[in-house]
Amino acid sequence: MKILIEGERYPVSTLAEIFDDPKFYRQDGQEGTILSVGYYHSFKNEELVYMLPKVFMKTGQQTVFGISKDELLDLNTSPNFKHRQEFNWVRQITVYFYNSLSEFRRRCTISDLIQNNQTAILNTNIGQQEYSYLDLLLTFVNFYKKNKNNILYKQIEFKSRQLKKVRWEKTIQKSTPLLTANKQPVYTVYRNKKKIVNKEEELLTYFFSILNHFNTEHQLYLQIDKSYRIISGTKFKLLQKNGLSKLRKIKYRYFDDTLKKMYHLCEIYFSQTDKSSIKKKHEEFVVINNYNIVFENMIDKLFSDTIENKTTSDGVSLTNLKYNKDGKIIDHIYDYQSLIDTSNIFYIGDSKYYKSDNIAGKVSKYKQFTYAKNVIQYNIDLLNEGKYYRKNLRYRDELTEGYNITPNFFIYGYINDYRDFDNELLEEKGEIIKSFHFEERLFDRDTLFVHQYKINFLYVLKAYSQFTNRKIESFRKNTKKRFRDNFVNFFNDKEKSKFVLFEYINADIEDFVETNFRKINGKSYKTNTGKLILAQYEGDESLVELLDYFKEFHIV
Repeated sequence: MKILIEGERYPVSTLAEIFDDPKFYRQDGQEGTILSVGYYHSFKNEELVYMLPKVFMKTGQQTVFGISKDELLDLNTSPNFKHRQEFNWVRQITVYFYNSLSEFRRRCTISDLIQNNQTAILNTNIGQQEYSYLDLLLTFVNFYKKNKNNILYKQIEFKSRQLKKVRWEKTIQKSTPLLTANKQPVYTVYRNKKKIVNKEEELLTYFFSILNHFNTEHQLYLQIDKSYRIISGTKFKLLQKNGLSKLRKIKYRYFDDTLKKMYHLCEIYFSQTDKSSIKKKHEEFVVINNYNIVFENMIDKLFSDTIENKTTSDGVSLTNLKYNKDGKIIDHIYDYQSLIDTSNIFYIGDSKYYKSDNIAGKVSKYKQFTYAKNVIQYNIDLLNEGKYYRKNLRYRDELTEGYNITPNFFIYGYINDYRDFDNELLEEKGEIIKSFHFEERLFDRDTLFVHQYKINFLYVLKAYSQFTNRKIESFRKNTKKRFRDNFVNFFNDKEKSKFVLFEYINADIEDFVETNFRKINGKSYKTNTGKLILAQYEGDESLVELLDYFKEFHIV
């Protein structure tokens, strides 16, 4: 197994040995930069190659595994890593990573990619109905782990039932028994005068020979029972060439479901290695050149709700805004409780696909504010046409002409502990970003805030292909509440937000607004529960004379 990392440079001579085709890297002198993220297998070299996302890199040459990218390149020869327990975690990462590519392929159909101008991002020569080499390897291992006791029991039962007149003295002298948990010997090889042919043995030999080959080639550390006959070395290479014809001669011997599945797995394997097949591939791969699209899809599966197809008179829908014609995507959008009342508002997020230590730049900030303003305008257009996305979704108050606060967030993937797949480790990262036309007007449509978070990339990787809908929904529910709570705490803390909120205490709200409209424009908002909220910015003296009619207000 070889592991490379997206965007990193390696000697061209090394890359030429790994890849049959240079399309996976860009050559620059004597070095090549990895362009793709994905899985690659060369049948010529019998080598699995992973091109991991750049989030696995730290600054400099170090990876998140505590070794350099060059040591990571070939774990089988890395003296610092080969015999350490962490090697197993790397294998777990690569399996989840491969599963994430398969899930992305399943979720994003060709029509979706064409619609979103992403036709060239996913590249593979593995058909939708085909097994990849890694698919087959994982299926063999999982089948063995699930059925090994059943297979061994069948073999022992068969021999026990068929053999007669066992010569126990020779059996005990010349055979090695298996020991049960109670230290009782169980013999799988017997000595007797009559030789019994086990018709299942040939299939078992093929299956366990293939499994042993996987085990040896990829250091899987499987414990394969020694009672099975194993074909290895040059004899196994010969079996790879003619195994399909040998297998088909015994096809009709098996009726048991377990054995039929075992036969099918062997048939698929030999179909790939049989030299007589004119369709045999020299290589197989599932790669992508824009992995940020996959990361966005992973986060989107965790965060976003199903979008309803509500269109304006111009034919604009939220789907149009989420998937813009220029290929830019509003990564994550969901409606949830407003910050200041019981109505709902859209929360708009953007995934940031960087190395683990990096943070978003100025361009990302401007793009996010553009997305938010587009969503606000879409909802106002619906309102102006007497429509609504959902009945409780509220963006503008007609009385004050103030706009509800639109929460925005960035979310980054990072890896702190490469062994941790089970904890989200969702934390705030970086400062809260603010955009405004009038700094003192909180309830102006141009006043926007972006909170920043980081999340354990490995948790997202596992969740993407392993989590049930119920588990995803639980994560989504808890995270939505957490994001809202953080925004609420931000606005309740005048040291952070620079705003103090007040609630009008009299009953004549409409008269007050009419009289003081110019002073409170963009600074006030009437909630769906009938409260008039006033936001005073730090140092804004224009509202001082009005504060006698208000009491301080804390969002809950």
